Amino acid sequence: MRNIRIYTDGGCSGNPGPGAWAYILLEGEGSTQGSRFVQQTTNNRMELQAVIEALQKVHETSVWYSLEIEVFTDSQYVKNGISDWIHTWVRNGWRTRSKKPVRNQDLWQELMRLTTPLKIRWHWLQGHAGDPYNEACDRLVREAIQQGRK
Repeated sequence: MRNIRIYTDGGCSGNPGPGAWAYILLEGEGSTQGSRFVQQTTNNRMELQAVIEALQKVHETSVWYSLEIEVFTDSQYVKNGISDWIHTWVRNGWRTRSKKPVRNQDLWQELMRLTTPLKIRWHWLQGHAGDPYNEACDRLVREAIQQGRK
């Protein structure tokens, strides 16, 4: 089994406001990274988009079915949403416990589609706490926002 570690981050300058997402994908000795600026968005959308983009990259490999994947996020929203809340949302027709529509449903559905065939372990890590890959993702997000505003 091949093992892949994915670190993700997303953020905004103002919420909503200009934002960006970033990921670092580690496999063996190699790594891949990606980031992108979004003109008008929210922090939660960027956190979700970061994971989606990284998992789309995983799906580009012809052996994705044999991978063990660990995803590290500093977003409780993403970690709890995909590993717990999403099951209730689906049962409730994409409604929250208070019967309101689930926010960012389009991204949650895409994330669910991408994660369904994969073996993923989800990890929450505290942001800005010194993890080198989390800090690198944060830098990529800030740089993408800065570049995008020019």
